Amino acid sequence: MMDSALYNRDILRLATSLVAGERLDNPDGVAESRSPICGSRIHAEIVMGANGTITAIALRANACALGQASAAIVRAHATGCDVEHIAEIRDGLEQALKQNGEMPAHWPELALLAPARDYPSRHAAILLPYDAILAAAAQMKLAS
Repeated sequence: MMDSALYNRDILRLATSLVAGERLDNPDGVAESRSPICGSRIHAEIVMGANGTITAIALRANACALGQASAAIVRAHATGCDVEHIAEIRDGLEQALKQNGEMPAHWPELALLAPARDYPSRHAAILLPYDAILAAAAQMKLAS
């Protein structure tokens, strides 16, 4: 049974907003992250600009609604961000989930994920899109 506080209309709307099969023509970095807890997977492709910011991003999710919603949030805001900013938001999100703190204010939609604080088994799926982007960036640096 779905918990209506956790899987509310806003979360489900975000989850269904990801473009299925989204790909970039010539990504600089590609990675997939998987949650060992629930089996969710996020595939990330990024293009980085000369100034070190993400200029294009594609995310494909095989994840629960929370993982998909989290991916949709980062997908909507990551363009123009540098990898350090993505890592900062990821760490803030993890802290908010685990320590019942304030959700990062950078992207207002992150507040929609607050009900997941009470569901530690869902935290990994929520953090997965960030981990995939960071892995894609690290893979890109290794290749250069």
